[in-house]
Amino acid sequence: MTFAISAGILNLFIVIALSPLFEGVARKLRATVHSRKGPPIWQPYYDLLKLLGKEDLQASSNYLVRLAPLICFATVAVAALLVPMGTAKAPFGAFGDAILFVYLMTLATVALIIAAASSENPFASVGASREMMMHLTVEPVLVIALITAAINSHSLGMGDMLAWHHLHGPVASMLIAVVFLFLALQAQVGKLPFDIPEAETELVGGVFIEQSGPKYALFKWYMMAKQIIFCFVFVQIFIPWPRFDFVPVDVLINLVKVLVLVLIIALIDVVNPRLRIDQAVKYYLFLIFFSLGGVAFALIGV
Repeated sequence: MTFAISAGILNLFIVIALSPLFEGVARKLRATVHSRKGPPIWQPYYDLLKLLGKEDLQASSNYLVRLAPLICFATVAVAALLVPMGTAKAPFGAFGDAILFVYLMTLATVALIIAAASSENPFASVGASREMMMHLTVEPVLVIALITAAINSHSLGMGDMLAWHHLHGPVASMLIAVVFLFLALQAQVGKLPFDIPEAETELVGGVFIEQSGPKYALFKWYMMAKQIIFCFVFVQIFIPWPRFDFVPVDVLINLVKVLVLVLIIALIDVVNPRLRIDQAVKYYLFLIFFSLGGVAFALIGV
């Protein structure tokens, strides 16, 4: 129980307190690529504090619209407790596994879709339909990658997946999972060329167009936290090396790996144009089809 509490506090600190800092560093990289000075790395914190102090304008009387930001933020906080972030096991790994993790992340997406669809804004409605389409086509890649790891480790626990992969090293099935999960990661975190549901120049923010004040702050925080969680799943389960079994060092190493991954995502975001929805769907279907090869290799023990 002591481990669960201490590791849980660590995970929540990383996901909630540090996610804006990672976003700030990514913004700085984008500015550098654009030959701009850019905002300070602390700017996301300033943005969140400013939004939290703004008036909360109600775009709809639907209670689901008001609850959606809280649902999104709460689900990513709970999901963070199911992912090992430098520790050998997840803080609440005894209470939930990869299935619960996928369920929680899906619940957050559903809450976002419902909030956008209930706002009666045509841009938000189009954004909601795109978000639904993207989720249905990109989420299977994550599920297939986790199934591959689960077959290899004979467990649905993320800590067990990490331990198995660290012990056995790179195998063909996990290499396939790593490659295709990385190719899907840009879409998982909603960055270009896959920020289709928001599409600022096309849908004026799409799913977030009717959000303001504290609700919008929670949505922005949710998006930043979601990026960090997916990056930790990627580096911990699928690239678990090096590992020294000394928590402070392992946490620091994984934070560096996540930062590098966030910067790669930011670089891809800044140098790519947005894809059309039909192009994105074809890309996702390609990933789904070939990522099944990892499951096939795992079933035969390769």
